[in-house]
Amino acid sequence: MRPYWKGYLKLALVSCPIALHAACSTAERVAFRQINKATGNRLRQQLVDEETREPVDPEHKGRGYEFAREQYLLVEDEELDAIEIASTHTIEIDRFVPRPGLDQRFFDTPYYVTPNEPAGHEAFAVIREAMRHKAMVALGRLVLARRERVIALEPYDKGLLGTTLRYPYEVREAKEYFGDLPDLAIAPDMLTLAEHILDSKAGAFDPSAFRDRYEEALLAHLKARQAGAVLEPRPALAAPHRVINLMEALRRSIAEDKKPPAASRKAAVPARKRA
Repeated sequence: MRPYWKGYLKLALVSCPIALHAACSTAERVAFRQINKATGNRLRQQLVDEETREPVDPEHKGRGYEFAREQYLLVEDEELDAIEIASTHTIEIDRFVPRPGLDQRFFDTPYYVTPNEPAGHEAFAVIREAMRHKAMVALGRLVLARRERVIALEPYDKGLLGTTLRYPYEVREAKEYFGDLPDLAIAPDMLTLAEHILDSKAGAFDPSAFRDRYEEALLAHLKARQAGAVLEPRPALAAPHRVINLMEALRRSIAEDKKPPAASRKAAVPARKRA
């Protein structure tokens, strides 16, 4: 696996070479291509000059900074590559914070962080285990895609999990959405029923149980189309019924949860007849 970024991890005077690898991928998702519906051929996007409306060859594609309305300063890739700061090649740990102290709204993209050379394994392990014993997360900075990002590093298995963090201006204030919600006093018996439902559905976090049901339905639809099947339109799913009596809805939810599965109920009927 080719690393997404290579550089150094530095804590005070201790440093080690590291590599970042993308921890997530969307390559397995169903992807569609744009096609010409008249010919069935794939479409290709083409760059067009906004003023002349003439096609532009790829070698003439450039990057411009708009310093005034429709006035651009041409910027070459070599100029951007020459702009280097410390975090271009080194993640220097600025501080350590407790894991619960991180606001999850700021989490962005996860990466697996590994030592990049055998000579750096010991230093890498020392930094990792110190964080593990203290239950702390390291905060540092690095440059990714020509942009400096804050990254949170924490022990994960035999390596580190690095998660880039959003800047404050990228996160919207919660009060803009929750500020008008009323402070309601919940009846104790109603809260008890709701907690009972939560307890009945409690379990361990198991990502293997996650199913992308839309992806499965989409694949089944595409395979049926490919096989030449004539598909009938499905009726639209009905919206959930509006709850009129919340207490009654909670009680019925508990009663439904106590019922045995349909298969076991069907299996019990012949047994009674034989008896």
